[in-house]
Order: sequence, then C-alpha cells, then structure tokens
Amino acid sequence: MTPAHDGDVPVAEAGDAPGPAEARETVPAEDVSGAPATDMAGDSPNDLVADLAVAQQALAERTSDLQRLQAEYVNYKRRVDRDRELVKQNATFSVLFALLPVLDDIDRAREHGEVEGGFKAVADSLDRAVAGLGLVRFGEPGDEFDPNIHEALMHAHSPDVTRTTCQLIVHAGYRLGERLVRPARVTVLDPEPTIEPAAGPTPAPTPVVEPVETTDDD
Repeated sequence: MTPAHDGDVPVAEAGDAPGPAEARETVPAEDVSGAPATDMAGDSPNDLVADLAVAQQALAERTSDLQRLQAEYVNYKRRVDRDRELVKQNATFSVLFALLPVLDDIDRAREHGEVEGGFKAVADSLDRAVAGLGLVRFGEPGDEFDPNIHEALMHAHSPDVTRTTCQLIVHAGYRLGERLVRPARVTVLDPEPTIEPAAGPTPAPTPVVEPVETTDDD
C-alpha cells in the first residue's frame, strides 16, 4: 500500500485483495443477447399453457394466410386461362366471319355445278379447314323456323305445312361452338290461317205460354 498524503484519495494497489464486502457483490449473469438469463424450469404450468395457446393461434393465422394466398393464385390462374381462351376464340371468330362470303360463293357455284377440277379440290380443302377450326354449317329446307338462328327474308302461306317452316335457304347459317356466327337467311312458309264462320245474331228465346185453367159455374 502506498502511503497516503493528506487530502489524497487512497488508491488500491494491483496486489491488494478485495475485502469481504466486495467479495460478496455479484453481477447478474446475462446471455449472449444481453437479456437476463431465465430459468425455464421455474415456469408454472399455467405459463406453459398460455405459451402453447399463443403458438397455436400464430400457427392458425399463418395457415389461414397461406390458404388465402393459394385461393387467390388459383382464381388468378383461372382468369388468365379464361382470358387466353377468349382471345383465341375471338381471333378464330374474326377469321371465320371474314371467310363467309367466300363460302357463300362456293355454295352458289356448287348449286350451278361449277365446282369441278382444281377448283373443287380448293373448295374441299377450304371446307375441311374451316370445319377443323370448329365452324358448323346449318340450315336445310323443311327445318322448323327458329327466330334465334334463322333470319326470315320473306313469308308466304301454304296448306301443306302445319307449322312455320323454312322453304328456301338463301344463305346457310354458321355457328362456332355455342356461338352464332351468322343466322341462316331463309324464306318461310306459314300455315294457312284458319277462318272461323262469322257468328250470326242470337235468336230471341221463344216465350212459353202456360194454359189457363177454366172452371164451370153451376
């Protein structure tokens, strides 16, 4: 120990041992993170149950989030597939609609027997191509008239039909799947209208005359 002079603060030498009071002072242990160490063995059962409930609630929330994300992805994929198919159908519809005048010309040429030779091969190839794209032709004489798929160009009456019937197919109709590309343009025969006899005046009822009883006076 270095002798202390008056007014100086005593300084402990390196070899000085701490006193009994200093030896009893301890610093609380800390873990790596800097938080005070805890003893899990000292937790009560109620604390463990509460921790388990919190963990289960967190798991349920994460599971719900994952299910929602999965449902959103499935719906998104369905919308993309539906939009892609709709774009494809619209493109096919536009191409086939533009070819209808050509198909009409081929039909008229067939009616006049002008589809022969190389032209016949080209016409048959075009028919197969549009059929492969899903184009379906409809409309035959004798079909029942349906305003949803037929366009009436002219009406006439005939005693030979009992319902409105397609007489002539001016232009064939076409559909693409369930979608109508063009209605069939037809002339129509209607049944003869029924003429009911005119009702005459109602005859007046004949009055009933009751006999009068007569008595003989004595």
